[in-house]
Amino acid sequence: MAEMKAVVVGAGMMGPGIAITLALGGIETRLSDLTAELAEAGLSQAHQLLEQLRSNELIDPGAAASAQPLLSSTTDLEGSIRSAEIVIEAIKEDLGIKQELFRRMDQIADRETLLATNTSGLSVTAIAAKSHRFPERILSAHFWFPPHLLPLVEVVMTDRTGEAQAERALKILRQCGKAPVLVRKDRPGMLGNRLQHALIREAIYIVEEGIASAEDVDLAAMTGFGLRMPAYGIFEHADNVGLRLVKAIQDSVTPDLCRETQAGALLNEKVERGDVGAAAGRGFLDWRVRSMDAVKSRRDAFLIDFLRRQRKSAPGS
Repeated sequence: MAEMKAVVVGAGMMGPGIAITLALGGIETRLSDLTAELAEAGLSQAHQLLEQLRSNELIDPGAAASAQPLLSSTTDLEGSIRSAEIVIEAIKEDLGIKQELFRRMDQIADRETLLATNTSGLSVTAIAAKSHRFPERILSAHFWFPPHLLPLVEVVMTDRTGEAQAERALKILRQCGKAPVLVRKDRPGMLGNRLQHALIREAIYIVEEGIASAEDVDLAAMTGFGLRMPAYGIFEHADNVGLRLVKAIQDSVTPDLCRETQAGALLNEKVERGDVGAAAGRGFLDWRVRSMDAVKSRRDAFLIDFLRRQRKSAPGS
């Protein structure tokens, strides 16, 4: 559907991956940033990601060839938005800057244009607070990182988002090969991060209580429940083992789980010491003897292999 047009605002970490996702869905996509240099750098990165997908057999050569001419860069945000059917914002996580951008876009865009934020942590309602013209077309399209590989996109509605507009966003994302989920209430953490941070909170608590080391917590996640989750969901598992068993385990385990309503003592201690992660050399793990680049390479290789196998096993492949 080359007649459909989109704009991705922000050519940094997330923008290029989002842009090629839209282009692979047959949507003419312009990647916008404040300067031509930033926009061109983002476009170059998008083409590199497209080649990664092609060379790893995640898309057909024909799909890559069709997507390439649909991608372009621009600094003319206003002109691009006027002709777009969907705009996805992927700028830095600053509420004031996002609010001003959405206020401006709300004034520019046609009434039918969907305005979506890729925010991972800010309230979509707060981002839309200064946009009064057509608030029903503002929502989130939160792509998970890396966006060109991970299928999940969270479409989050505010209390003013229209049902029809949310359905349009879901349809566009499915057209682009993504697995969108609809989040009907704008709550902290959306859907995925609520699950993820409940897990992180308990993982930190396990280390803090001396139940297991950080290394063994990671190993348990990667070789146990985490390994089966791509093919076996939380509620699928619960229904499979039976809800009587789930209730019995919940009654036994939940009283001993972490109940902190904010970051726990161990995490606070590490942040105060400056042990804030790989960039500092130490977090929960010692990155002076580990390589984060190696971890990222392992992650991407696993995702690529999984997605390649999934694609080859799909009906009609």
